[in-house]
Amino acid sequence: MKINWGTGIVIGLILFIGFILVMVFMMSTEDKYDYDLVTEEYYKEELQFQDEIDAENNTFQLSEQVQVVREPEGLILIFPMEIEENKVSGTVYLYRPSNKRLDFEIPLELTKSKLLIPKDRLLDGRWNIIVRWRMNDTDYLFKEEIRY
Repeated sequence: MKINWGTGIVIGLILFIGFILVMVFMMSTEDKYDYDLVTEEYYKEELQFQDEIDAENNTFQLSEQVQVVREPEGLILIFPMEIEENKVSGTVYLYRPSNKRLDFEIPLELTKSKLLIPKDRLLDGRWNIIVRWRMNDTDYLFKEEIRY
């Protein structure tokens, strides 16, 4: 049986389309390619975006910025000395873009203007740190992307 060029093109297209469908199926079912949304309630948080901008601007008005330092015992967040430890309340949220199950939140409890995040809570890779705190009826927000 002889295959002419028209039949060859049709067979080639069918094989190509089959290859693409197999790749789409594999990518959509493979767990290692499963990325979560940044947040479940995206639109609700979008409405609060101006408050977030104001809180970040308040943070930039401080004499020093929050510093993130990697130490053998974990991550240390160093806050400006002007922050009064007993008047601060807030949270530290660590977000892992590649795996929602690794996200966690801890209360902001400063010791000498520092907060330690233990290394046993952190895996190697990218983390987004979001620190929200309130002091003297003013909201503050610090965001940083790090590689641990």
